[in-house]
Amino acid sequence: MAIDREHAHVAFGLFGSINAFILLLSPLPTFIHMWKKKSVEKFSPFPYIVAFLNCGLWLLYGLPWIQQEGSLFIMTINGIGLAIDMVYLMLFMLYSKKEKRMKIFFIILSEIVFIGSLAILVITLVHCHKKRSTIVGTICMVGNILMYASPLTIMKLVIKTESVEYMPFYLSFFSFLCSISWTAYAIVRVDFYLLTANVMGAMLGLAQLMLYATYYKYTGRQIAERLAQGKLDLVEKTDSGAAQKTSNEASV
Repeated sequence: MAIDREHAHVAFGLFGSINAFILLLSPLPTFIHMWKKKSVEKFSPFPYIVAFLNCGLWLLYGLPWIQQEGSLFIMTINGIGLAIDMVYLMLFMLYSKKEKRMKIFFIILSEIVFIGSLAILVITLVHCHKKRSTIVGTICMVGNILMYASPLTIMKLVIKTESVEYMPFYLSFFSFLCSISWTAYAIVRVDFYLLTANVMGAMLGLAQLMLYATYYKYTGRQIAERLAQGKLDLVEKTDSGAAQKTSNEASV
């Protein structure tokens, strides 16, 4: 029974890590488009700013100084996520106007200072692993919910415009799948903080998929109308099986 539990722990951890990695790479088409255009256009850095903070916090949570045994899966995928999100944010800073660039820079700097300060304070002032994991886990849980909720602004835009072109399907799909995977991992590991954060993430991911299914058919019509008017300047997209251009974005 213990062996089966350990096998399940490894299997769900590996599956969750793979899904999380795919989720981290899902915005690549957006950033390739941004690089080609040398402009951030209407894309927002907010989801990546939140994701950067979230990865940093979960990396801290997975360390053996916070949890008695640590968590290799949590540390590894969040370390990778931290590096990938830094690259995305550097591209945002590169192609943004000076005022916005400086704003992004200072937000990132403040997040690094916050994570570093939290680590130092918890490790030096709290001498029990259980209390350390409770403090950091609670903060991680809030950060994770914020990350999964960050597309809510895009969901509002989808309802307003009746178009899903700024809410890419694969981001929503892998966000949902990633949350389900880590929910299963948290159940096997008996990790309340990881479980709560990812149950919320799964619910928000499902809401995005339902929204996508509702408004996808209207998007094609709007793109066709703008194409006929010569106003289409969007990212190449092949979601429907035919090559289209759409300006899209990515969930964490």
